[in-house]
Amino acid sequence: MNLFIANFKSRKENKVKKTLKIIGILIAFIIIFFLLNKLLSPKYVETLVEGSMISQYYSEPKDHEAIFIGDCEVYANFSPLVMYEQDGIKAYVRGSSQQMIWQSYYILKETLKYETPKVVVLNVNSMRYGKNSDKVSEAYNRLTIDNMKWSKEKIDIINESMTEDETFISYIFPILRYHSRYDKLTKEDFKYMFRKKSNTHNGFLVNKNIKPADTFPTKRKLASYNFDSECYEYLDKITELCKQNNIKLVLIKAPSLYPYWYEEYETQIREYANKNQIDYYNLLDKKDEIGIDYAVDTYDGGLHLNLTGATKLSKYFSRILKEKYNLTDYTGDIIYNTKLQEYKRDIT
Repeated sequence: MNLFIANFKSRKENKVKKTLKIIGILIAFIIIFFLLNKLLSPKYVETLVEGSMISQYYSEPKDHEAIFIGDCEVYANFSPLVMYEQDGIKAYVRGSSQQMIWQSYYILKETLKYETPKVVVLNVNSMRYGKNSDKVSEAYNRLTIDNMKWSKEKIDIINESMTEDETFISYIFPILRYHSRYDKLTKEDFKYMFRKKSNTHNGFLVNKNIKPADTFPTKRKLASYNFDSECYEYLDKITELCKQNNIKLVLIKAPSLYPYWYEEYETQIREYANKNQIDYYNLLDKKDEIGIDYAVDTYDGGLHLNLTGATKLSKYFSRILKEKYNLTDYTGDIIYNTKLQEYKRDIT
């Protein structure tokens, strides 16, 4: 009897040991898998910094009265801290490279879970790109989506944005996409595995370089000048979302020379704005009034404004926001005064 009990205890102990060993192996695998995910995922801190801009919003105070949404024509051209210094406006730019109109919708929808601004400013350049455009690519998708927090909006934006070559699971487990980066790792990948570094000022990406626009773009004939129905669908969704939340939607066309903004595009946007009683500002037409000089105010030949150009544009548009939309003057705000000091140090 004692022998039977001893054998039973021994088998039980062996079974427990095996179970613990399996659990230990699984835990070790999960830890290693987690660390490799962190290590191999691009950090977007010192290179391809555009990929980190979306995530920097999460650590910001959520008291913005104006939110800018759109592609590089917003994050390179509008400086919220210039607006604060001049008019006391609290604004933030939730822009990203080649941000498509459907992506703008989900980013706005996510933003409204954190705060409700008085004004949403949407750059309309993305209306020219439908889902079959050659501008839709995984590389640009990743710059917008990778660093979004997980939410229903992130799930939706992935599903709406994925190209045929992408898989949803690779967004859940980045190692499936970036496993081949092992031979391209740099100090940045190790340094920023578990911490972030802000490289924008309220979403504005500073660039002090100067590259004059030597030539002005000429228009070439297109197969079609009509915006895709899918683009209108998401512009409608943005319009309705703003109405539901009592937010003033403002449409803009930033003063970028490239790509060419066709008269047919302009007509369609104006017709949409008039039909839906939305304010629209073509700032490309206002370049002389703003004082933009493409010989000194751009860093890449007219595609984006540099620091001096963005400062001029931000001061001009800040006056519109303050006077027409009755935004609060927060001059003297302690947090924003600190932000302004940091901004001035960065641009000096």
